[in-house]
Amino acid sequence: MKLLIALLFTLGSAWAQKTVWTLDASHSSINFAIDHMVISETTGIFKDYTVDVKSDKPDFTDAQFKVVMKVASIDTRDAKRDEHLKNADFFDTAKFPDITFTGKKFEKQKNGSYKVYGTLTMKGVSKDVILDGKFGGIIKDPWGNTKAGLKVWGQLDRYEWGLKYNSALETGSLAIGQEVRLMAHLELTKSK
Repeated sequence: MKLLIALLFTLGSAWAQKTVWTLDASHSSINFAIDHMVISETTGIFKDYTVDVKSDKPDFTDAQFKVVMKVASIDTRDAKRDEHLKNADFFDTAKFPDITFTGKKFEKQKNGSYKVYGTLTMKGVSKDVILDGKFGGIIKDPWGNTKAGLKVWGQLDRYEWGLKYNSALETGSLAIGQEVRLMAHLELTKSK
């Protein structure tokens, strides 16, 4: 039995990705947008986040990844609105300081695009989501570093994570949209 367990562990280790990719934060961003007053949209970013990626394949189809966004770092260029987003009406940062996305599969499609499968945890609620992706490729920069570029985007129904705060306009429409559009631009550096 011990031999079987050791063999399974060895095989599992042999299949696990070994190449670590670190985030180049100065060339990356995580953004979001939501409809405001029906006629326009409000945008924002997360200023503090981490991205952990392991991938050995040149097309990243074996990628294992985790993204952690610090809710306290949310920035919509309006301090009053940012504070409201952090309180219990929305993200309740005191109880739920992080939003996490754990990637399960980075799947290449026939047209060269990608589907990104994973679990998004926000305000204590975890749900499986499918996002769109683009793999920009792998290159060497002028300083000898190996770089990879990824773009991930999608739409989420914020109500599914309990983010239901809203107010009605006199027309009967809601002031804040239900759908949130996400966009992440990630530049990664292969660890040496």
